Amino acid sequence: MYIQLSARMMNQAEVLRQIRGLTGPQAAKAYAKALNDTGFEVRRAMQDEMRAVFDRPTDYILRSPFVRMATAAKLSVTIEPTYMGGKGIDPQKILDAQTWGGRRRDKRSEVALKRVGILPAGYQTAIPDEARGGPYPGSDDGKGNLRGPFLVQLISYFQAFGEQGYKANMSEKGYQRVHRGTKKQAGRRYFVAYGGERDAPRTTRKGEPDARAAHLARGIWAVSGTGGVLVRPVLLFVKPKRGYQPRFDMDKVAKRADAQAYLERRIRYRLREAAGV
Repeated sequence: MYIQLSARMMNQAEVLRQIRGLTGPQAAKAYAKALNDTGFEVRRAMQDEMRAVFDRPTDYILRSPFVRMATAAKLSVTIEPTYMGGKGIDPQKILDAQTWGGRRRDKRSEVALKRVGILPAGYQTAIPDEARGGPYPGSDDGKGNLRGPFLVQLISYFQAFGEQGYKANMSEKGYQRVHRGTKKQAGRRYFVAYGGERDAPRTTRKGEPDARAAHLARGIWAVSGTGGVLVRPVLLFVKPKRGYQPRFDMDKVAKRADAQAYLERRIRYRLREAAGV
């Protein structure tokens, strides 16, 4: 998923070069600058299109379009969402479902929860909607995603980090801190419910499966308050819909930027600049 531009109007540009009295290398540098100008214009249009078609896109996605710049030796520029390393998922993988349609890939947190048997096969996770009380306090980033530190706490609480991350899994002292709470967040205990389909990890004092969780929707829940009177969903387990409808269209991005016309204007400008007029 990318947009690539090249100096297609070379015939016209060559005439302009001769009129301006520029050498081939001088003109090539001017062409490269014009292509890069257009590349960054397309990048802005790509970001505007993301804001228009997505609901509260994250900064990670908005920053992902990268301009692979043209040079005098290679007169083409490519603009594409690019993975910059780190713990995030490749933006291309995230946006593929939005571009071509279909089911989104599992998030890393979902892979971790499936690995330890908490998230059932065929399910993905979703933040509770307003009908279920909205996001759990302190859990979301305001853009429809769990906050990174909260997600790490949740995964470590259930010992779901893999072998390489075992040190990040919660210790006994960590459990005590979560259960005790802080000035900013009340103490709570997390547990998993499966809607009565199978026994949940939550047990009674006798060590038997706690039937009180059977009526709860599938997902991770939190219990807090004196005697555990407050029970709220934290992360729900849902069956993925048939798939996304294609929404992010590269042709629309190119039209939004009016890329070819913009490139023509920038070539004329950069040639005049190189000629000193």
